[in-house]
Amino acid sequence: MAQKILVIDDEKELRVLVKSYLEQEGFQVVTAVDGREALIISRYEKPDLILLDLMMPEMGGYDFLRHYGKEGSAPIIVLTAKLEENDKVLGLELGADDYVTKPFSMRELAARVRAVLRRATHRPEESDLLRVANVMLDRNGRLVTVNDQRIDLTPSEFAILSILMAAPGHTFSRMELLDHLQGTAFDGASRTIDVHVRRLRAKIEPDPGNPQYIETVFGFGYRFCID
Repeated sequence: MAQKILVIDDEKELRVLVKSYLEQEGFQVVTAVDGREALIISRYEKPDLILLDLMMPEMGGYDFLRHYGKEGSAPIIVLTAKLEENDKVLGLELGADDYVTKPFSMRELAARVRAVLRRATHRPEESDLLRVANVMLDRNGRLVTVNDQRIDLTPSEFAILSILMAAPGHTFSRMELLDHLQGTAFDGASRTIDVHVRRLRAKIEPDPGNPQYIETVFGFGYRFCID
C-alpha cells in the first residue's frame, strides 16, 4: 500500500503541484488548507508523513505542531518561506523533523520525504536491542526507556539516539549525523542536529543542563557516554 502524505498549505497552486508530483512518485496524497482542517483530516486519514506550511489563516503551522503533538506521531517536514534561523529552529523544537525553504524543487522535496520516511520506518541490520547505562532502545519496537520508564521520541530523535547508542564512546560530527538522517546533507543545516539533541536531552537526561548520556564534543559533534 502506498504511503500517505498530508499536505497542509493555504496556497492552492502549491497544494496541487505537490500533490500531483508526489502521486507520480507513488505516494497517496491528501490536502488541507490550514491547521484546523488538517487536525480533523489527520484523525481520519492517519498520514505517514505531513508537509506543513507555517504561515496560514485560521490555524498556522506553529499552532498545528502544538496541537498535533498531543494526538499524532507522523513525522513532519515544515515548508517555510521564512529565512530566519529562529523560525526553523522553533519548528524543530515544536516537533518537526525537517524543513524545506520555499522556493524548493519538487525533486528535493521528494528526496526529503523519502529520507524522513526511511528513518521513521527503517529497521537496521544491526542488533535491534541496544542498552547502554540506564537507557534501553528497541529498534524493532520503536521503544526507548530510561530507568524502565518509557520515553516518547520523534522519528529524528529516535534515529539520533540509535546512531549514538550503536557506537558508545564514538564521536559523530554534526554533518555525519545529518547525513545519517537525510541520506545527504542538502544544506549546511548542522543546527538542525543541535535542536534535535537539545530536545532529546530534555527527554532522557536527569539534568539536561549537565548531560550524563549525550556528551558534546566542542567544535565537532556528539557522543554517547560510556562512563
